[in-house]
Amino acid sequence: MSQADANALHVPVLVGRCLDLLAPAVDAPGAVMIDATLGMGGHTEAALRRFPDLHVVGIDRDPRALELAGARLAPFAGRFTPVRTTYDHIDDVAAEHGRDGHVQGVLMDLGVSSLQLDDATRGFSYAQDAPLDMRMDQSSGVSAAELLATADEAELRRILRVYGEEKFAGRIAAAIVRRRATAPLERTGELVEIVRENIPQAARRTGGNPAKRTFQALRIAVNGELEVLERALPRAIEALAVDGRIVVESYHSLEDRAVKTVLARGARSSAPPDLPVEPETHRPYLELLTRGAEEADDDERARNPRAASVRLRAARRIRPTPDHLLPPPDRSTRRNAA
Repeated sequence: MSQADANALHVPVLVGRCLDLLAPAVDAPGAVMIDATLGMGGHTEAALRRFPDLHVVGIDRDPRALELAGARLAPFAGRFTPVRTTYDHIDDVAAEHGRDGHVQGVLMDLGVSSLQLDDATRGFSYAQDAPLDMRMDQSSGVSAAELLATADEAELRRILRVYGEEKFAGRIAAAIVRRRATAPLERTGELVEIVRENIPQAARRTGGNPAKRTFQALRIAVNGELEVLERALPRAIEALAVDGRIVVESYHSLEDRAVKTVLARGARSSAPPDLPVEPETHRPYLELLTRGAEEADDDERARNPRAASVRLRAARRIRPTPDHLLPPPDRSTRRNAA
């Protein structure tokens, strides 16, 4: 994929709304924002163009994304810093690159990036035949083909049901196990055919490609997306300075539920409801900036089909997090700076 192709393919979702929500915090001299899901750099480019004093630190685990985004953002040399890591290390990144260890803005555009989805060789798409890989970082981890070859039927059923919300998870898991007993599953086209054959005909006529939920589930499992997100969200809030803002775009209910839970927890008192006076240490530390989850309007969906499923939530840090609500400091992996 050429740089021109990458720029053309990546149309940032709700970019204007994201920047409007971030503006009060990041439109100031010396402001630093972390784009926790850099991808091909569309949101970051828009932010750097709109806010001339802003410095953006872009996180991505995919070295190809960092390469393409770096070329795209070359005109902003000195105002953009790439970091190769998973975004559950966002607090480490803020400590290294922020002002006094904190940043003024955090943007998370979750899910699979345009780069990964549109590159058939990566195996993310059910619409094109390719090797079953689905790793966001192809230099490490277990591929989708390896997962399908080694997970037992119960685990496959759980992955499809929980991560894909697939009603026919049991049928599909059993069919995968039967198939791999005779030959390994190595191609996306093979998996699509198994899904089609094991979903009732009536269910195939609605809701788009019947393999969509299976591919989503495997991608989430291969990349540990929900586990990374659940660690990342509280750490992202801790990375924010007071008056800093966080904006998160989700694309399926599991992501949005995790975002909603963390932001709602910060926006309500942690004091028992029967206390006559709320202790200072239990007051909310976040202010919600959206009423529920915002969706794209018809014009945005017409311009950018990938906006169809977006759910956007945002919050402002109004005070430090009380000690009893701080996230644990544990680390399961080490990161590498680009």
